[in-house]
Amino acid sequence: MTQDGKPTPDAERDLASRFPTAYTILFGLIILVAALTWIIPAGQYDRAMNEEVGREVAVPGTYQTVESNPQGFVEVMLAPTAGFYDPDSYAANAIDVALFILFLGGFLGVMNATGAIDTGIRSAMRHLEGHEIWMIPILMTLFALGGTTYGMAEETLAFYAILIPVILVAGYDAVTGVAIILIGAGIGVLGSTINPFATVIAANAADIPFTDGIVLRFILLIGGLLICIAYVMRYAARVKADPSRSVVAKQWDAHRRLFLKGQEGDDIENATLTATQIIALTIFALTFAVMIWGVSTQGWWMARMGALFFGAAIVIGLVARLGEKTLTSSFVDGARELLGVALVVGLARGIVVIMEQGMIADTILHSAEASLGDLPQLAFINLMFWIEVGMSFFVPSSSGLAVLSMPILAPLADFANVGRDLVVTAYQSANGLVNLINPTFAVVIGGLTIGRVSYDRWLVFIWPLLLILTLFISLVISLGALL
Repeated sequence: MTQDGKPTPDAERDLASRFPTAYTILFGLIILVAALTWIIPAGQYDRAMNEEVGREVAVPGTYQTVESNPQGFVEVMLAPTAGFYDPDSYAANAIDVALFILFLGGFLGVMNATGAIDTGIRSAMRHLEGHEIWMIPILMTLFALGGTTYGMAEETLAFYAILIPVILVAGYDAVTGVAIILIGAGIGVLGSTINPFATVIAANAADIPFTDGIVLRFILLIGGLLICIAYVMRYAARVKADPSRSVVAKQWDAHRRLFLKGQEGDDIENATLTATQIIALTIFALTFAVMIWGVSTQGWWMARMGALFFGAAIVIGLVARLGEKTLTSSFVDGARELLGVALVVGLARGIVVIMEQGMIADTILHSAEASLGDLPQLAFINLMFWIEVGMSFFVPSSSGLAVLSMPILAPLADFANVGRDLVVTAYQSANGLVNLINPTFAVVIGGLTIGRVSYDRWLVFIWPLLLILTLFISLVISLGALL
């Protein structure tokens, strides 16, 4: 460490040599799940079309064992490719997400070529000086609103490259920036109220109105958000006071060189935006506003969002008079920066593909169904929560998990004298909790990759918060079962 508490350059590479990359972790999980297909018996439920959900769902009481289909070397090698596009999967495919990430990277590359982002960050810091800490509750609340209303997840990948430099200039670390986005949106999904990809689909699959249980979900949302904001603010204040207490202290200088291009704060007072840069930043902000509007009200998904960023990149390039060669090279260079993130998406989905092809998902679900039995209320709802926690690691998609588990598990609540709405709440809170750390969830690995935060450092940062949230969720759903 240097005298000001920052790590020496020689220490910055230590972390990378100690822990495997996201690619190795995900491919290792593909191998692990493939091995499980040789151990866990294959089985299937009959499925019928649910018009309200718009998909086929499992029919309770129809589980039967089937001929096993263990996944071998060839299937493991094909899994990353199949993860990008598998037409028979009940979970979302990854090719559209991966292409969106590349278009996003190109858009950011063009925007960086204008110099508007760097200048804008330094200008913003001049106005926020002394009040930077309040960015955390404001931004986390905004991301939580996106999570609770329309399931903001993959869309958050667009914000990391923009927010993290601002957070670094403010004196915090990259983990703080990642936490604001990932935990902010994640706690919104955990406490989903009208989220169509979690609450609405799960409620329809459970054959209840999605408004049932909404009060309890508001309690989870508000209480969870306050817990998360306090946790992140406390960590950020500690890091700003003493950078050596950052969980990524060994990468302190490396992050600043990467995200700030060596411009920390010496020229903040002289940062002045040109008229062209102001126009570029206006278009930049409008692009994100249009994206949020399209996703939340017009049913947009990755293809339209990718087209939006592609078109905005062209407009910004023309406005900034970058020229054809600079515009195209900046776009390609920006896409190249996020290529690794796009590959991570396919690897993460490959895990689900292996599990589906090995036909062990329904067997795991049937075991969960059998274990619940005729348990008393408190034991039933808490075991339900932990079953959904376990299943979330293999099926990170909120809609995919809802379609898979709710038709089977929700009716069991009738025998335990527990409302089906509480089962929906247990499912979405479990899925939301796991997806704050889930290595099979592309949003987690993608966000950490963009933020240059290794997975083990993220676990070091977040594990106390996970424990607090787990206790909070258990208390809330237990009270819900008793009232």
